[in-house]
Amino acid sequence: MNKLELLKRTKTYALRVIKAVQALPRDDVSTTLGRQLLRAGTSVGANYRAACRAKSTADFVNKLKIVEEECDESIYWMELLIEAGLLPVRRLDALMHEGDELLSIFVAAIKTTRTVRVS
Repeated sequence: MNKLELLKRTKTYALRVIKAVQALPRDDVSTTLGRQLLRAGTSVGANYRAACRAKSTADFVNKLKIVEEECDESIYWMELLIEAGLLPVRRLDALMHEGDELLSIFVAAIKTTRTVRVS
């Protein structure tokens, strides 16, 4: 997967997160959890864009670590929404799968970049 494809994929992920948050019930718990998911899920793409403009390899790895953390956190919030009964599994299953795939991609990119830098 090249940089442009991953930029598009992370933006699509953010848009899907937005739609999921918009589907939440209108109550205090849903609003609080939804804001957390919205922040984490949309920051995946924003932080990947920042990583693409990194000034050095170390800066790139540091920015990718932020992407990794935000992606993992967004999956956590989706798990909570499901387990709290605020959204059904069928509503978030594909989005969580995409989050898992993106997380794997970023973890692999971090490992590869560190290996190349050390060699």
